[in-house]
Amino acid sequence: MLLKVDNIDAGYGEVQILWNIFLTVNKGEIVALLGSNGAGKTTTLRVISGLLQPYKGRIFFGEKDITDLKPYERVELGLSLVPEGRQLFPRLSVYKNLKAAAYTKRAREKFEDTLEIIYNIFPILKERRDQPAGTLSGGEQQMLAIARSLVTRPRLLMMDEPSLGLAPKLVIEIINLASRLRDEGYTVLLVEQNVHHALKIADRAYIMETGRIVKEGSGEELLQDPDVKKAYLGL
Repeated sequence: MLLKVDNIDAGYGEVQILWNIFLTVNKGEIVALLGSNGAGKTTTLRVISGLLQPYKGRIFFGEKDITDLKPYERVELGLSLVPEGRQLFPRLSVYKNLKAAAYTKRAREKFEDTLEIIYNIFPILKERRDQPAGTLSGGEQQMLAIARSLVTRPRLLMMDEPSLGLAPKLVIEIINLASRLRDEGYTVLLVEQNVHHALKIADRAYIMETGRIVKEGSGEELLQDPDVKKAYLGL
């Protein structure tokens, strides 16, 4: 087990968003965290990454309790978040966006090696190396956002709505990138509104509603689940 989120309650001030969240991610898996807008998916990722402290519960990464660690300390351990909305430096080149992500000791030492891995996965970024990030297409910007997180040499890559705002053809391409990353040896926790495509590539998945986990199972099991079909797949 690489990640264990154990009985987490969390929210913002007095407004509670999450109730008794329990989920696990095993090494080499794609685990999807799915649900409608406002279900609490992004809040869950914020808690795991250390951007939001839980009211109660614990978070374990490997054998280590990381509940009280700062976000940068979690990155150093191998937790990396691809945020919703990409959040690139639009005036900096592709290369400089990647270089800016190498702020931990491990990332700096391995940057050139990591760059070759990134260019192998995303050859278009090598072609666009000197191009300002803001001039890339939406799909290319999302690839750069993912690549920037890979610079930190993550053991677990968390992706928050990577297909948001993309054309339908690119949605499938970006979600399939998670499958490619798994094949390259990465472990992925994927938050995605496109439930059908996410379940097709996920080893396991959790369904969230109003801040609670209401279903879990393999991707294939949930694709066939009558409630999931009715609520999320329009079937």
